[in-house]
This record gives sequence, C-alpha cells and structure tokens, in this order.
Amino acid sequence: MQRYLLPTNRAENAREEPVLDTIKTETIRMGLDKALQYAVILAWEDFIKPTQPLSVRVEYLCEPGSSLDHLSIWSVRAGGYQDLICDYWMSTSSDHSSGTSYGNRPSSDKFAQNLEFIMKNQNLFKRAADAGSHGLVLVFPPDADDRTEAAQWTRVVVDAEEKPIARHN
Repeated sequence: MQRYLLPTNRAENAREEPVLDTIKTETIRMGLDKALQYAVILAWEDFIKPTQPLSVRVEYLCEPGSSLDHLSIWSVRAGGYQDLICDYWMSTSSDHSSGTSYGNRPSSDKFAQNLEFIMKNQNLFKRAADAGSHGLVLVFPPDADDRTEAAQWTRVVVDAEEKPIARHN
C-alpha cells in the first residue's frame, strides 16, 4: 500500500512547494475507489456499531470518461441484510438536493466532508481504463493499520488541497 508522508512542521521545511507537488502527483495516482474506502474507514464508528457490521458497500454508476454524479453507501450485516447509510448527489433535481443525504440515519460530519472533497475533486483520482460503468467498493472492518493509513491520507491529501501551503517569494 502506498503511504503518503508530510513533514510535521511545514515551517521548518525549506522545500515546501516540491512537497505539495509530490502530494498532488501521488494523489493523482490514487484510485477513486481507494479514496472512497479511506473516507468510509475514517467514519467507521459513526456508521457501525461494534456488535453489528460485516462490511460497508459503496456503489456508483459512472460511464468511462465522465464524472460521477451519485453514489450510495450501504451497511451490510450478517445474513446479507443491508441498510442504506446515505446517498451523495453532485447535482440537484426535484427528487433530491445536492450533497450528502442521510435520511433518518445518524449523520457523520467527518464522512460528509471527506466525501464532498472526493466528489468535488474527482479530477485528482483515477479509475482504471478498463473499469466498467458500475463501481463497487467493499470495506470490511478496519484494523489499526487501515485507520492510520486513512488518517495519513486525510492529513496529507485533503488538508493540502483545502489549505495549500503558502508560497514564499
């Protein structure tokens, strides 16, 4: 698994711009499915009770070469029982508003923020050239390493895009 590291004290790093360029380059190499997996892992406790889950499933329909407009996130329990966690829409229509919709389920600000970042920055993430139009990401209960990797992704990729390192003249 690819790991993304940034110096902890940016002010001491004399080469800030190349670091940001490296982050953006590594982000572009990351797949959309991996970014969605990280977003789910970071919000795992918000969705799943320790006695409940087997997995979380992210589904989307995206024609090759086009941007993703909608995805659904489901929890999957023993026996194949599935519950809709939320939907995310880029567009607004008479049937739905844009953004994350949780219906009657508890919401997760952390997940909504990460999902919004991914959806609004789809150009940073790739899909395999031979990927079909149906996307499916299965996320199983994360271990400590999964959580650490997902947290690093957020600190490096999301924070770097939302708060770019200031350029020094």
